[in-house]
Amino acid sequence: MPHDLALVDDHHLMRSGLATMLNGLDGYRVTIEAANGRELIEALRDATPPAIAIVDLNMPVMDGYATIAWLRTNAPEILPLALTFDAGDDALVRAMRAGARGFVLKNVRPPVLRAALDSLVLTGYYHSEAVHESLMQGFGAMTRDERERERVLAQITPREMEFLLLVCSEDELTYEQIAAEMGVHRRTVDNFRIALFEKFNIKSKTGLVLFAMRWGLIKA
Repeated sequence: MPHDLALVDDHHLMRSGLATMLNGLDGYRVTIEAANGRELIEALRDATPPAIAIVDLNMPVMDGYATIAWLRTNAPEILPLALTFDAGDDALVRAMRAGARGFVLKNVRPPVLRAALDSLVLTGYYHSEAVHESLMQGFGAMTRDERERERVLAQITPREMEFLLLVCSEDELTYEQIAAEMGVHRRTVDNFRIALFEKFNIKSKTGLVLFAMRWGLIKA
């Protein structure tokens, strides 16, 4: 019996072309087509689970990262194969963390696509040489946003961080109260404030709170 496939891509022509290619591979057939993750979830309610879900990473409504993460949690028997135009490290790392078992580019040729599907069926994973090299260099590394967050936070001293978190406290402390809480003079607190203002071009107390939210120090 052929292995059933789900194909999830918001571009109708791209999806149609890929479906034709996949159905032309001996041993495989597309049984589910969806334009986004939400449509896939709806389709799975009434369909036999496919062996593999080929998922475009960039889609509206529910993108590929969220879809792959949902499959990992709710349908682990379905192996997600990420489909993308972007072979950059950030996309690969994000997809891998979400639970992707492999990656193929959208301009994939039939022999490579067949190799990817066969590898998934036999081993549960597939990585092309280019993707493998990128993963060896970047997986376990951080995404661009994570690297930027680390760079920003590295500029904040422990006492400045303590001051910043007190500024963001739900108690809405004054600078005098923050000084008392930290056991320092008000002038020292002003120095913490000025240092953060200058490092990150912040203009106000509200700006400090927005900065903390932007970099995940407090919940939005």
